[in-house]
Amino acid sequence: MTDRAPRRSSSTPPAFWVYLAVAAIGLVGTAWFNIQSVVNPSGDTFFAAWFANPSVSSLSWDLLATASAASIFIILEGRRLGIRWYWAYVIFSFVTAVAFTFPLFLAVRERRLAQASAA
Repeated sequence: MTDRAPRRSSSTPPAFWVYLAVAAIGLVGTAWFNIQSVVNPSGDTFFAAWFANPSVSSLSWDLLATASAASIFIILEGRRLGIRWYWAYVIFSFVTAVAFTFPLFLAVRERRLAQASAA
């Protein structure tokens, strides 16, 4: 009997599954509120709602800065690692949410890094 841990059958790192779970939560959470805004409109335009009060304005600027940095990271890292369709994550951020696409990209990145280290 040996003291060594059994080898994993998969090269998928645990961080892949964590990022995937965060992406799923981001998709469901943002979709819920997007649907609510269509079903129960507040009367504000989309852009007026982004800056309705100082708290919401702070969150809006936070999201814009984070989405910008995430988009730059996705483009640079996607090119560097040769991830196919990396630009689609940026585009789909506008259709779904950065809370979904950025963790999804990070999951794909983790898998790519694991494949590169195994080779």
